[in-house]
Amino acid sequence: MKLTVIGGGSTYTPELVDGFARLGFPVSELALVDPAAERLEVIGGFAQRILARRGHSARVMTYQDLDAGIDGATAVLLQLRVGGQAARHVDETLPLECGCVGQETTGAGGLAKALRTVPVVLDIASRVERLAPKAWIVDFTNPVGIVTRALLDAGHRAVGLCNVAIGLQRTFASWLDVAPERLELDHVGLNHLTWERAVRLDGADITERILTEHGQELADRAKIPVELIRRMGAVPSYYLRYFYAHDEVVAEQRVEASRAERVATIERELMAMYADPAVVDKPALLEERGGAYYSEAAVQLVASLVENKGDTQVVNLRNRGTLPFLPDHAVIEVPATIGALGPEPLPVSPVEPRYAGLIAHVSAYEELALEAALHGGITRVADALLAHPLIGQATVAHDLADRLVAANRRYLPWT
Repeated sequence: MKLTVIGGGSTYTPELVDGFARLGFPVSELALVDPAAERLEVIGGFAQRILARRGHSARVMTYQDLDAGIDGATAVLLQLRVGGQAARHVDETLPLECGCVGQETTGAGGLAKALRTVPVVLDIASRVERLAPKAWIVDFTNPVGIVTRALLDAGHRAVGLCNVAIGLQRTFASWLDVAPERLELDHVGLNHLTWERAVRLDGADITERILTEHGQELADRAKIPVELIRRMGAVPSYYLRYFYAHDEVVAEQRVEASRAERVATIERELMAMYADPAVVDKPALLEERGGAYYSEAAVQLVASLVENKGDTQVVNLRNRGTLPFLPDHAVIEVPATIGALGPEPLPVSPVEPRYAGLIAHVSAYEELALEAALHGGITRVADALLAHPLIGQATVAHDLADRLVAANRRYLPWT
C-alpha cells in the first residue's frame, strides 16, 4: 500500500510517521511530497529512522514532483500550508488592524487561508483523480470544513479530519483512567466550532461528572469561564473563545507575539533535531508544535476507509439532513460510521438554539467563503467577511477585504 503525504516536508510529518509505525499500519511505501528539497531530505531521512526504530518495513520515498508522488496511491493525506508561516503571521496580525480576531482558521485569517488554499487543493485533487482514481483524500489542511466542502463539491472521494475530538476523548480517558475506546462523545458542530454535549462511558452519560470534577481544568484549557461551561452543560472547543470572548482575545493578541512567530522558532529547532542522524524518536518539542493525537486520528481513518472497518469516528462530511437547520450540502463535524464507501453520519439529537444559531451563521459564511475562493473578486471576499459573526460590519468587512487581497495577491489566481 502506498500512502502519499502532500506537504511531507512539514515538521508535523514525524508525528504522522510515528503513529503509522507505532500502530503497525500496513503501508509499504510512504511517499512524502513537498517542493522544498532541503526540508524534504531532512524529514525523509528522519522518517525512515523512525520506521526502522519501530521495526516497520515501510520504505520512505521523497518527491518534489507532485504527479510522481501521487501515482498509484491508496490514500492521499493533505497537510499543506500555502505561503508558510509568513502568510500565517499575516493571517494572525492583519485582522487586528481592523479590531478583529487574528487567527489562522477562524474569522478573517481563516478566510485568507481558504483563498490561498482551495485552488491548490483542487489542483492536487484533480491529479489524484487521474493518477490514483480509487484513492481517498484525507484533508487535515485548514480551514478543514471549507477545504473539504470544496473537494466534495468537485466530486472527489474526500473526508476532512481534525484532532479536537480525539484530543478530548484522550483527555477524558486519562482523567477517568479508562481505555479511550470505552468513551463516546456527542460531538456536534462545524470544524473548529464544536461542543461535546455528552460524554458516555460504556453507554452511561457521565457528562455531569466530567463537568463537576474537571470543570476548572476544562475552563483553563479553553480559556472560557467555568461558570459558562457548567451552565451550558457541555464542553466547548477552545476555538469558541474567539466567539465568547472576542474583545478580550483581540486585546491580548495586540500585545502578544503571534503564534506563527512562535511556531517558526519551534520549526527551526525541530529541523535541527531531525537532521541529527542520532535522533531516532520524535522529540518532546514536537508536542509544542500542536496537533496532539494527529497521527492516531489519521491511522484510524485511513485504516477504516481502506479496510472497511465500519467503526465510529468524528470526521468532516456532508450534512445530508443530519442537522435539519443546515442545507444537505453543508459540511459538518459529527460522529460517523467509516467504511470503504466513505463516512456515513450517525443520527444527532436536536441541537439547542444556543448552538444551532452560531452553527448556521458560520456555515453560511463558509458557503460564501468557498464562492470567493473559487471565483474570486473583492466583492465576494467582502460578502463572506460581512456574513461572519466575528466581523459582520460593512465598513470593517470592506476594509478587511481590501487588506487581505492586497496581502495575498501573489497566491490568488484571480488577482
